[in-house]
Amino acid sequence: MTKTFKLIIAAFSLLLGIFASETAKATDGYFGVGYGAQNKGLAGAGIAWYKNSLINGNPAAHVYLGKQYQVGVGFFSPDRQYTVTGAPSGMPGTFGLMSGTVESDSKLFLMPSMGANWMINEKSSFSAAIFGNGGMNTDYPTMTFGDMSSETTGVDLAQMFLGLTYSRKIAEKHSLGVTALLAYQYFEANGLSAFGPMSSDAANLTGNGHDNAFGYGVKFGYLGEIAKGLHLGASYQTMLYMSEFDKYKGLFAEQGDFNIPSTWTIGLAYEINEDWTVMADYKKINYSDVASVSNPMDPMALPPAFLNPGGDPNNPMDYTPNPNHVPLGADKGAGFGWKDIDILKFGVEYAGVDSWIFRAGYSHCDQPIPSSEVMFNILAPGVMEDHFTFGCSKELGDSGKAIHLAVVYAPASTVKGFNPMDFDAAQAMQGNMVPNQTIELEMKQFEVEIAFTF
Repeated sequence: MTKTFKLIIAAFSLLLGIFASETAKATDGYFGVGYGAQNKGLAGAGIAWYKNSLINGNPAAHVYLGKQYQVGVGFFSPDRQYTVTGAPSGMPGTFGLMSGTVESDSKLFLMPSMGANWMINEKSSFSAAIFGNGGMNTDYPTMTFGDMSSETTGVDLAQMFLGLTYSRKIAEKHSLGVTALLAYQYFEANGLSAFGPMSSDAANLTGNGHDNAFGYGVKFGYLGEIAKGLHLGASYQTMLYMSEFDKYKGLFAEQGDFNIPSTWTIGLAYEINEDWTVMADYKKINYSDVASVSNPMDPMALPPAFLNPGGDPNNPMDYTPNPNHVPLGADKGAGFGWKDIDILKFGVEYAGVDSWIFRAGYSHCDQPIPSSEVMFNILAPGVMEDHFTFGCSKELGDSGKAIHLAVVYAPASTVKGFNPMDFDAAQAMQGNMVPNQTIELEMKQFEVEIAFTF
């Protein structure tokens, strides 16, 4: 076991190197729609189904897995774009965007994962797994916000987790589990210097390369058979407390704080017979835990001052200080305005073909981005709502080895709203602040993941 454990640790280090290059993922907001190829084939359903739990599943389920190792890699292709309709007004004090449609570059990402489970005795197990979140990545080949110092605009956020799980049976068909989560994340932003006058720390707003943060949290789980063939599962993951992004404390609320929100899941799995199992989960992601994610943009609070009527834009004396000014990076500074989301996941697994298992799933989540928040979310258009998935596994002999495949398709989803910082010039002259531009965010996704269990 010692030799195997050393190999696992070495592999973890290699995966970290691969992960650190760049990553994204099919997403519920910026959480994965599922983790591991088997779970992903079910669209993330299965909190009450132990068989696919090794990679960030229900901690209570691992005790039923036996000795098991798994490695996997996903190939993820997202299409992200924004469309601005209406020419900028050009009025002093407004923040108009160039009209047109711009697509994000960087359309192929690699996402590895790995897990191992060891039985301590008949009633308990220990496991280790590495996996990631992503999806908050954009790379627009244009100066979206008029930053002349950068030819591109976008952000790059990725998160990696190491989960160490203890799982124990508390009765013949009931178990509990706990996972200690160690987290690493990195972030970079480019093309945002035009927001400098609105920031509490313009030197730590944009263009500072990747910054790193480390943190921790805990995940708890329960699994039990409550009637013949009917299983109940539940898990709760605390907020993960992360160190701050000091290089971007002039962008993120609370001086660079970017914790990872709490989640909880409850679900049922029913074994219809020895071949068919159906499952359904309800999941909640509490984005409101994190101010830098959930704080809305208040366009009347961002400008530090307003130009007096008929004043000279180039004369500082012709401005009146904004008494309600709340700069970016402050405790109540603007974030992305994301809402808490509810997610429903459904999956079916069929094992009636010799040495094969087939899976299909569907996941639907609330839209995390309100139409009022489209401007900032050009940077992070996590607008996906629906995922359709298919998966299969093939046993390789009688040795416990198997190969797994999952395919995920998320059709295009959009959110449309007004640019809250540009107004119709003619209407403004009459004292009517009528929005001048609309912004539409769009994304669709496709992913294939392959894994090997041994």
